[in-house]
Amino acid sequence: MSTQRIRTIYTISLVILDAFLIAVAFVLAYRLRIVIDWPEPLATTVPLSAYSGLLMVQIISIVVALFFYRLYYIPRAVSRVDQFYYVFAAVSIGTLLAVALTTFLFKGDRVILDYPRAMIIYAWVITIVLLVLGRALHQMVRAALRNRGWGKDRLIVVGTGDMAYAVIQRILHSPYLGYELMGVVNGLDNGKEFGGMPILGSPEDLPVLIEQLGINEVIIAMPEKGHRETVRVISYCERGRVSIKIFPDVFQFVTSQASIDELGGLPLLSVRDYALRGYLLIFKRLMDLLGAAFGLVLLSPLMMLIAMAIKLESPGPVFFVQERMGLDAKPFRMIKFRSMRRDAERNGPGWTTDNDPRQTRLGTFIRKIEADELPNLINVLLGEMSLVGPRPEQAHYVEQFRQTVPRYMDRHQEKGGMTGWAQVNGLRGDTSIAERTKYDLWYMENWSILLDLKIILRTIWQIIERKSRKEPLPDALDEIRPSDTTSLSSQD
Repeated sequence: MSTQRIRTIYTISLVILDAFLIAVAFVLAYRLRIVIDWPEPLATTVPLSAYSGLLMVQIISIVVALFFYRLYYIPRAVSRVDQFYYVFAAVSIGTLLAVALTTFLFKGDRVILDYPRAMIIYAWVITIVLLVLGRALHQMVRAALRNRGWGKDRLIVVGTGDMAYAVIQRILHSPYLGYELMGVVNGLDNGKEFGGMPILGSPEDLPVLIEQLGINEVIIAMPEKGHRETVRVISYCERGRVSIKIFPDVFQFVTSQASIDELGGLPLLSVRDYALRGYLLIFKRLMDLLGAAFGLVLLSPLMMLIAMAIKLESPGPVFFVQERMGLDAKPFRMIKFRSMRRDAERNGPGWTTDNDPRQTRLGTFIRKIEADELPNLINVLLGEMSLVGPRPEQAHYVEQFRQTVPRYMDRHQEKGGMTGWAQVNGLRGDTSIAERTKYDLWYMENWSILLDLKIILRTIWQIIERKSRKEPLPDALDEIRPSDTTSLSSQD
């Protein structure tokens, strides 16, 4: 069965599942309204069958709202936070639409007069819960079928440069994306394989390879070859019915979402400016204040226990205070729990690595669960840091990185954060600064309260996961070969 047909089946099954769950939520809301005398006891009890017309309006309205929110498009990967947000928004809009249509269509009907208002609220809440759970179940079924070979897209990557290597590693380390990578096409480099995948031939061989291997998608990742070569490769791919995606050559400079504009009929690429400006800064500061205050109160017993354990385990202060560079590259004193021996920096500061011999036994544990950074909440409360943002570095490292990493100082246009977009994507500790900077810039240009909440929730989830298993593999973009940092720097 073709991949396209499988995707169609997934979409139809999701629509049917949603409709069924909306109906279940409506019935449960009806039963709850009978059982719960809120806001007041029911004067008369109307049989459920009398609400059949209202139920149909409810199902159609919410399904239409889900459709317009693109929730019947089957993505390769979906964030649980994003999915909850869009389901919440779509069900809310659908419920309001259903109420409006019901009032119009059943005007003067006794059923609408006996329609309990509390039942609308119950149905709204239960529908959100059931749809989120139902879609999680649907996603699990799709993943199980994908592991058995159903719905996988056969893919070829064109290119054998650093960017192509990054794409290959991302795909190999992300089986949930649903790709079956068949090989690499370039033909310009000698060798039988690249990045662990076989080199299948040159771009001229693409029409034959697409036909013989049943390719569904081609990713062109060769920005170093120029636009003319990219257009030539596209022309070879157009002979077959495949999706074509291009890894852009402006990735290290443009990190925000782009849109297509026009100038008298000529297409223009419109790039959004920094999102965190004006009144939005007030919202972020308010979120930081509430989050830091709540965190300090809630976690104060744990912080007290850690402080006592540090004093009992090794001589020295409980806190480690170090100067870091924050907003506008201004220095501030960042507070952490001490996780290393007191004389760890007797030979000068050094970059912390995994299994660092300078760490104490307790320090190794609290660093693993990131509890050493809990005192950062004090910095957040004082306005020196934010809950989410680029991780602040020491002054001498900042001076070093600004000379070699493009746009590195742009990170200092925002406050440093306890966690960040780079960290939740695996770029923490001794990892590529160039790649971390790309993720930090993307965060700054695409900031939203939802994105901050997503990063905080992902951080908490990763800490929980890290307790029970080894440190996860870094994000695939960190798997770029060591020469990548130099090449990026030379392109500034």
